[in-house]
Amino acid sequence: MTSIEMDFFQWLGFAGMICIVIAYFLLQLGMYDIHALNYQLLNLIGAIALIISLLVHFNLGSFLIEVFWIMITVYGIFKTVRHKRKNAQKTKDQR
Repeated sequence: MTSIEMDFFQWLGFAGMICIVIAYFLLQLGMYDIHALNYQLLNLIGAIALIISLLVHFNLGSFLIEVFWIMITVYGIFKTVRHKRKNAQKTKDQR
């Protein structure tokens, strides 16, 4: 039986993958919704960890999907924050 040796960057990529999977699982359970900042941040942390791992153990396909994952997640964070600010301003204006 062979043992699997993982360096720091492989562990970091593994942790990033776990973050993304947990975020998606919590979304499916209904514990997060697509606009939850926690959901977006967990996705972003996971994708960044994977990108760092891929800078050492490069794979073009995986690298590109993580770049797009980060861009889409950052867009989602800005959209969520902007929406919350608009709602807060509307609530403030109604008082």
